Amino acid sequence: MYEFIRDLHLYTIAPCLPLGFYLIVVSGKGGVLHRKIGAVYMLLIFFSAFVSLFLKAYVGPTFLNHFGWIHLLSFLTIWTVPRSLIAVKKGNIQQHKRSMKLLYWTGLILAGLFTLMPGRYLHGVFFNG
Repeated sequence: MYEFIRDLHLYTIAPCLPLGFYLIVVSGKGGVLHRKIGAVYMLLIFFSAFVSLFLKAYVGPTFLNHFGWIHLLSFLTIWTVPRSLIAVKKGNIQQHKRSMKLLYWTGLILAGLFTLMPGRYLHGVFFNG
């Protein structure tokens, strides 16, 4: 079961890397395409963060013999996505921008770097063949 949840998490988070980059760096902000791709991005990243809560941390200290430090980024994501949606619906574009950039750089890039640490699954995939 662990492998299924891990793979589900990976398959839903992986598209978020290019989608988030496109949304933050390339796309015209507020346009129809930005909103449609943004909806897919937010759905994927929220779902992936939720799924990740069912993955036991096997590296480093744990809380309740399950949660590790990396799970804090999952909780950050689960908090940030609806908060950012509310902000943009209320017209607070600056808060939306800050939230989405924070989510991308911490929830994706920083968390992604953590997954490359020795002992982690992706470290084995990329560095141990």
